[in-house]
Amino acid sequence: MDVRIYIPLLACLLGPVMGLPLQVFFRKPEESGVKEITEHKDIYSRILQSNKDSKKLLHEGDIVIIPGRSAKKCDDCRWDKSSNGNVIVPYIMSSGYNDAEVSLITASMQEFETVTCVRFVPHTTEKNAINITIAHGCWSAIGRKGGIQDVSLGGGCMYKGSIQHEINHALGFIHEHSRSDRDDYVTIMEQYISPGDLKNFKSYDSNNLGLEYDYESVMHYPRDAFTNTSGKYTIVPKPDPSVQIGQGYGLSSLDISKINKLYQCDICSSLLHHPNGTVISANYPSAYPNNANCVWLIRTPSKQVSLKFNAFDVQSSPKCVSDYIKIYDGASKTSPVLLDRTCGSGQIPQLISSTNLMLIEFVSDGAVTATGFKATYNTERCGGTFYTPSRNFTSPGYPLTYYDNLDCFFNITAPAGYKIVLNISDFFLENAANCRFDYLSIFDGDNPASPLLFHSCGNVAVPIQVSTGNSMLLYLHTDNSNHERGFKASYTINSYKKIRDL
Repeated sequence: MDVRIYIPLLACLLGPVMGLPLQVFFRKPEESGVKEITEHKDIYSRILQSNKDSKKLLHEGDIVIIPGRSAKKCDDCRWDKSSNGNVIVPYIMSSGYNDAEVSLITASMQEFETVTCVRFVPHTTEKNAINITIAHGCWSAIGRKGGIQDVSLGGGCMYKGSIQHEINHALGFIHEHSRSDRDDYVTIMEQYISPGDLKNFKSYDSNNLGLEYDYESVMHYPRDAFTNTSGKYTIVPKPDPSVQIGQGYGLSSLDISKINKLYQCDICSSLLHHPNGTVISANYPSAYPNNANCVWLIRTPSKQVSLKFNAFDVQSSPKCVSDYIKIYDGASKTSPVLLDRTCGSGQIPQLISSTNLMLIEFVSDGAVTATGFKATYNTERCGGTFYTPSRNFTSPGYPLTYYDNLDCFFNITAPAGYKIVLNISDFFLENAANCRFDYLSIFDGDNPASPLLFHSCGNVAVPIQVSTGNSMLLYLHTDNSNHERGFKASYTINSYKKIRDL
């Protein structure tokens, strides 16, 4: 039976991938293996829950009191800068963390490094360092206190937002609701706060760095923090009480700006943390500046990032050595590459990351410029677009069961003159007559109107698939019941000659 009777509209939705008058320099990526973890409960509620039975003397729920120093004054507690302008924070990691926890903590620190000049380095002989340890709860001192200082990230703290909250304390930042001008932005509802908890809502003579109040800060209390009456809020934004405060995902764009301003970081960076938005080069649609080196970190609250370019015009050069854009499948320049150095002008196909993180890098030299680029991003539940010479990928949730009601597209594109060799090493989908519930279809081209190479379900061995051209599309469909583990796949991009020699 022809699978196209199930998906007659997909060709219209997907559309053909056009040939590109672009120059793309390919390289093989390294697989990071770090799975992104996102949160839905707000950060501070998790922290308070984790610290509920802590015996540690804590201020505002998670701030360690330093004897002889104000809990809020941090004029002399910044971390030192190196000769190259980076802020160096040596760290010690407890041996009690498992591999997944180490990966999450490392990934949380990596986001600081991508968009600020802060660099976390393993401690050797440095006098000052943070000791990331498994004490009871989540807590930290404000700023560098001197010597080896603990940052507690216990079992209830293993969420990116909680980790970044405590690290941001260690960098010198207080809770957002405690800043000196907070009464201009929020009302503290003391009638719903027990007398013993009122100390957690004091404001302080703080250095606000000339930046506006941030309701979305990783350092902001939720609206019901320390409430003594169910359903009543202790913090109400003004003038609009409906403004969202407190979140569960991590650093905000203003958090990044504050770090860069406090430490005088000379870095061009942006954090885009909403479900959708726009990315444009400087001065667009006028010419971008010479000697630019900028990054945009897209971190959606959940799902995967989908990026579509509306316009692209970057100075052309051999192998894009002068000006270029480069896109990574993750939060750092060590993440797998989605699109390697690209320059010229024309249309770039839609890009889909494998997690809720995507990093865009743009570099220009000191000579010719062009109008640059404009792109929009939103979220997708699953799928991917792959342009690198090789890659491993899986169905969502693998090796556990896949999810309900998926329609996932995995589009692989090779340079002109190359073919794709696909190997599915593990395959198990719900079995049914005519695969009418769950199935995987593989097309010899970039859309579902292309010739069908494979269509199946159940637990079967999948033959190696080879494209006749430079593109291949995988389409995974699932219904709302009886799920299995899905599939594990890898591909390589080979020349026509190498394919003949296989």
